[in-house]
Amino acid sequence: MIIDARDLLSGTPLSADICIVGAGAAGISMALALADSGLTVLLLESGGDEEDEATQALYSGEVADEKMHSPIHRYRMRRLGGSTTVWGGRCMPFDPIDFEARDYIGSEAWPVPFDEVAAYYPQANALCEAGDFLYRAGETFHRPLTPMMEGFESQNYSTDTLERFSCPTNFGWRYRRRLAIAPTVRMVLHANVTAIEVNDAGTSVTGLTVRTLSGVTVPVQARRYVLAVGGLETVRLLLNSPGASGQGIGNTHDNVGRYYMCHVAGTIGSLQLAPGRHAWHGYDVSDEGIYCRRRLALLPGVQRKRRIGNFVARLHHPRMTDPRHRTGILSLLCLAKFMVPYEYAKRLYGDEKTGLGTWLAHLRNVLLDIPGVIGFLWHWGRDRTLASRKFPSIIVHPKAHRYSIDFHAEQIPHRDSRVTLTDTRDVLGMRTLSVDWRYTPRDVETVQCALALLADDIRASGVGTLDYAPAEVEAEMTRYGAYGGHHIGTARMGADPATSVVNADGRVHELDNLYVAGSAVFPTSSQANPTLTIVAFALRMADHLTHALRAA
Repeated sequence: MIIDARDLLSGTPLSADICIVGAGAAGISMALALADSGLTVLLLESGGDEEDEATQALYSGEVADEKMHSPIHRYRMRRLGGSTTVWGGRCMPFDPIDFEARDYIGSEAWPVPFDEVAAYYPQANALCEAGDFLYRAGETFHRPLTPMMEGFESQNYSTDTLERFSCPTNFGWRYRRRLAIAPTVRMVLHANVTAIEVNDAGTSVTGLTVRTLSGVTVPVQARRYVLAVGGLETVRLLLNSPGASGQGIGNTHDNVGRYYMCHVAGTIGSLQLAPGRHAWHGYDVSDEGIYCRRRLALLPGVQRKRRIGNFVARLHHPRMTDPRHRTGILSLLCLAKFMVPYEYAKRLYGDEKTGLGTWLAHLRNVLLDIPGVIGFLWHWGRDRTLASRKFPSIIVHPKAHRYSIDFHAEQIPHRDSRVTLTDTRDVLGMRTLSVDWRYTPRDVETVQCALALLADDIRASGVGTLDYAPAEVEAEMTRYGAYGGHHIGTARMGADPATSVVNADGRVHELDNLYVAGSAVFPTSSQANPTLTIVAFALRMADHLTHALRAA
């Protein structure tokens, strides 16, 4: 059943066995998993089916440095489906090494073993519509594939790991009907949670207060409560409710909002292939029709030996904003910059300024490459705009066999990288967020070391040369700031309440019935985009809650 909170009378009570706050990837996955459990589920969503400016404005807040972190209403969507309404669809699991205790990362082992989470990956893969849970090229493809770089050999990198791509699936659109017809699930739209009430002892949640922008106020009660609202909004809900300590729920030891991670990412260097060498940096389509892409993955043993974080890289087209690439479609994309959504424009263009001479050079590239431009536009319209399973990204094969390196690296948890509250209140009376994202010298070392190893391997293999300025690595990896949309670690999981917010099951240490789902609980960030692992953890939590409530 789906109802609209705006249609309720103020004071109308809502109750269920389990109340899930947030209908994004985590909340929807959990509700679907609980639909056949026999337990009643209440799924609360702040937005509706479509984006609404007034609702989206509830995400507004402050950032310490906008060059380092996008405004916090960006990359997040306050509507049914959450940020899956705008995500790119890239799926890959975390690696076993991510769960290990690594003193050089400054992290203890995750309190849950990797194999336990991995058991939920196949089901998560299915919900994300990313095909079979096979993330090795040798397992997925039973036909010869064009080598990533002909002749490349390395004892530092694997070229066999894959990224798989979702449609990308909008969880709200895709699973709305299943939620609507599930007899034990009620989804309530336009329902903004503004307060979490706890008992006098501060050991148990007694209820939630839900308000609409139209003025309706509704009390909610459940046996268990789950916050599935993302790595930033989780902090806001916890800190806006004082709890027993008066410092915010779960915040007795001042851990809520700390250790905020995204990923460090960028595009760097110039890879020139040797004469006669060829490369492939596009997508391979699996037998089930899934777009897959191979990447260069730094091996776990090398990470341990070098004492650096996880790291992956892909071959990439030359820097788009530099017209010396002489590629018509790249120049056309620069000329059409104003048409590209913010979420992607920041990554494609950064904050580079373009003068008249550069614009004219781009126009010249377009005019000299009309056939290539027409061919690309035909492909994009057919395989991206009109396709239900969309071609994932722009792939340009440089005529001069010159590429750049696109990298994606683990960010080390840093206690002073944090999210706090401001004194400003939104229209519902809740204090807004302030984000101070920081990186460390260790993050720079990870990228510097990984790139140096890659450059050495490329040269030693006779593939070509990777030229870049090591002294400019830090500037390149922070050119776009924090990788948008990956909000990790703000309510970290751990065995010790003094250093974490939730336990291995995702339950807030100081409360017996409040849980946090999503990447907020991840103690480390891996090299991987978080969505697939978010869904896997949500499914695991659904099983835990089912067993716990049946045993109660």
